Amino acid sequence: MSHIKKAYLAGGCFWGMEELFRIQPGVVDTQVGYTGGENDDPTYEYHPGHAEALEISYDGEKTSFKNILDFFFRVHDPTTKNQQGNDIGSSYRSAIFFQNDEEKREAEEFIDLVNASKRWDKFVVTTLEPFKAFYPAETYHQDYLQKNPGGYSCHFVRGDSYFKD
Repeated sequence: MSHIKKAYLAGGCFWGMEELFRIQPGVVDTQVGYTGGENDDPTYEYHPGHAEALEISYDGEKTSFKNILDFFFRVHDPTTKNQQGNDIGSSYRSAIFFQNDEEKREAEEFIDLVNASKRWDKFVVTTLEPFKAFYPAETYHQDYLQKNPGGYSCHFVRGDSYFKD
């Protein structure tokens, strides 16, 4: 039985999220793409309603969805609606695309934890959306900051973990 699980998160431009998640313990693969929108087979030029998102494949024996969420809330600002850095619009929203009731419950609990931490001046606006489909982005977007080390990113690690295991 495989212990590989997937998580689908959006927190602004997918390049920076991918670059930071790729080196997290337990993460075995990352892929940038689109999810949560209105059309099948979206493209960078046409993805109405879709968020720029990250598909994270992780080993469930080495990390957990809770750990993935912890890092997610540390590498972007979850209090800005439809914006990260200079990127503005619903494509850049903060969202967790849950695949089942357990992920939804964990995400709700984590949002409560982040709000209670008072780490941010405002409340979390991260949306919880049911996962439907993930569409990989164009090849030139995959591993973008590996190919273009000086490329744009508004993502960075902010603070320590929200919890102690």
